[in-house]
Amino acid sequence: MSDVKVKYSEEDLKEFKEIIQKKIARANEDLALLEAAYKNDSDNGTNDTSSSFKSFDEGSEVMNKEANVQLAIRQEKFIRDLKNALLRIENKTYGVCRVTGKLIQKERLKLVPHATLSIEAKRAQ
Repeated sequence: MSDVKVKYSEEDLKEFKEIIQKKIARANEDLALLEAAYKNDSDNGTNDTSSSFKSFDEGSEVMNKEANVQLAIRQEKFIRDLKNALLRIENKTYGVCRVTGKLIQKERLKLVPHATLSIEAKRAQ
């Protein structure tokens, strides 16, 4: 029998689950802030400013809203990836590289808990 582990222990999976749940909570808070920023329709009291400044200000506001929408989309994808990682924990397939079938390094999973590729598979891409 070889010493190569094919899956993480229950204890390891529990630790990863806690990390992921904290990241999901934080990501949801960040998403709420982003959504509040781009859904905010108040004009911040610019009604009485000159028209040239107002159009510049509106253009800037539109760009900010678009940037916040893009950030919110990325945040939603991040949350989805984290939730998929929780599913893999439930299925006991978490931490297994989808290319090599080997365990992804614990240090990598702590930094990028939604990773599905080992460093070696990522570099080969």
